[in-house]
Amino acid sequence: MSTLLGRARFWPGIAAVILVASMLLPPAAGYARQYAFAQALQFVIFAVAGPALLVLAIPRRIRPPRLPGAGQHLRPAARAAIRLAAFIALAITWRLPVTVNALARHPVLTAAEMITLLAAAMGIWAELAGPRPVPRQLARPARAAMAAAAMWTIWILAYLTGMSGTSWFAAYHHGGPGGLGAAADQQIAAAILWAVPALCFLPVLYVTVIAWLGGSTSFAEDQRLPASADTPESWPHPLRGWRSPDT
Repeated sequence: MSTLLGRARFWPGIAAVILVASMLLPPAAGYARQYAFAQALQFVIFAVAGPALLVLAIPRRIRPPRLPGAGQHLRPAARAAIRLAAFIALAITWRLPVTVNALARHPVLTAAEMITLLAAAMGIWAELAGPRPVPRQLARPARAAMAAAAMWTIWILAYLTGMSGTSWFAAYHHGGPGGLGAAADQQIAAAILWAVPALCFLPVLYVTVIAWLGGSTSFAEDQRLPASADTPESWPHPLRGWRSPDT
């Protein structure tokens, strides 16, 4: 069983590498310099889908890697707040019109986008779904709030992009015969920015909230045994037929 689980965790890591690499290589890299929706897809792969798959590939039996800003000495809530703030700041920075235009004009900046977003987002997903000793686990309500905040950050960016009456991204030239117009390009980009975070974060939110409502608020509380567990009366009864016959 452990071998099967190890193999199952191997595949998300392979999928993450393929996804991230495909965004850096043709034809996706070329499309990202021509269309805003392709650059939006590149962004959500770096900021959401790729990091989620990489964290899922970390075996549970080993300690999680020390990510930038991991703050191992901090309380779980403070550590999570720092990671969330770093992710939100980077997500907004890389979706600003001036930054997106710079990415279209200078493709070398894509490497910096990938590295920073992967590092920050892996910190988020390490809190949500990564392996961590029980005392260092974040409480379920806090994990739900963290997932919602990360998802809504990207959703707000998508809303601003989709509802804008003017083109945000001057570096993308539209209007050619049979080509994609600026408005349609931004609408598709907004849909991508909405759909990918929803597919990744909503399942985490659902599972976390359901587990919280149906049980304790944190993994640490799950491990606490009631005081009566130390009494013989609370021990499980032996199965029928296992007792030695009376003599």
